[in-house]
Amino acid sequence: MKCSIIIRAFNEEQHIGKLLNGISQQDTKASVEVILVDSGSKDNTVRIAESYGARIVKIRPEEFSFGRALNIGCRHATGDFLIFASAHVYPVYTSWIDQMLKPFVDPAVALSYGRQIGNRQSKYSEQQLFAKWFPAVSNYDQRIPFCNNANTAIRRSLWEELPYDETVTGLEDLHWANEILHRGYKIAYDADATIVHVHEETPRKVLNRYYREAIAFKRLKPHARFTLWDFAYLSVSNILSDYVTAVQEGVFWQHVAEIPVFRTLQFWGTYKGYRYHGTLDRSLRERFYYPNEILRREKSERPAEVALKQIAYE
Repeated sequence: MKCSIIIRAFNEEQHIGKLLNGISQQDTKASVEVILVDSGSKDNTVRIAESYGARIVKIRPEEFSFGRALNIGCRHATGDFLIFASAHVYPVYTSWIDQMLKPFVDPAVALSYGRQIGNRQSKYSEQQLFAKWFPAVSNYDQRIPFCNNANTAIRRSLWEELPYDETVTGLEDLHWANEILHRGYKIAYDADATIVHVHEETPRKVLNRYYREAIAFKRLKPHARFTLWDFAYLSVSNILSDYVTAVQEGVFWQHVAEIPVFRTLQFWGTYKGYRYHGTLDRSLRERFYYPNEILRREKSERPAEVALKQIAYE
């Protein structure tokens, strides 16, 4: 079995080495190639990637879109399975690649994606998003088109039939997953294919990320709407949920100012991108926006019989 790991990058010298180090420590029998799609980095991103043996594919910054960069990487790939990883993530376990490929034993599975967690630099509210979007329990027959191309694998044969949409401003992964489900394929989530996702964003970048993704979501759900009431309600409810959780975890004062800033920017960006009429799909709305249940929050534990070897990073 051969897989190709495709990484999109732009000025990622602070993070790319850790990802490639983690890939080099994978305990897998699969044949692995690494392809870096670089969109004009001015730092040492390319040099670091080359030192780990990655194949470099360069595109001009003005040509970049999330879907186009992926399609270019996929065209240069030779693997039967394509694994996508953001340049600012790194795997937690030496079995990451095998866990990403494990669901494809079922020929009906078109896409698998793995768990994402934050690190000490992650904003508290973002860690709550990770916990909601990427739970500790696997699901090999997911019924909604949710995934994230920071940590996703697909069958190359299906990409050849259905390349990524190069015109959307983000969420190219959800657009692809939505079409796959309509064609009768399965989406699998593996909670043991875990990566750390490092987001070191300024407030402006947080706002722009959610604005861009909301614009893309309108393409997926053309009749969606997001009103000022939605902005106010979801901002307040998520801030309160995060505050309650922070109090329970004894970290309230460390994040008391950060939480409302992040949540307000998240939903203001969403409001700006969703300014049209319609009804938002309920299941995806809950997955993306609604806070975790405060009173019924359960601490997830990994099953005792699963033994995973953690990567030792310097």
